[in-house]
Amino acid sequence: MLILAVAASAVAVVYSTHESRKAFVALQELQRERDTLNVEWGRLRIEQGTVATHGRIERIARERLGMRMPERDDIVIIRATRVAGEATH
Repeated sequence: MLILAVAASAVAVVYSTHESRKAFVALQELQRERDTLNVEWGRLRIEQGTVATHGRIERIARERLGMRMPERDDIVIIRATRVAGEATH
């Protein structure tokens, strides 16, 4: 009976060691994937910052859309008028 218990215990130790190693390998793979994704995230943030700069937006507006800053004579100021019964803020 004792030999059977020792054998079962040995099999359990081998099995748990094997499962532990599999879990460790999986953990290492996930950590590598995390590191790769962090590097990609950093690149994307830099790219987003570059794409969204004001100078780039202004250049694209001028070049592709033909937009320009309005001249002084092109600016029209519209004053709001109060409608009777409307509350003022």
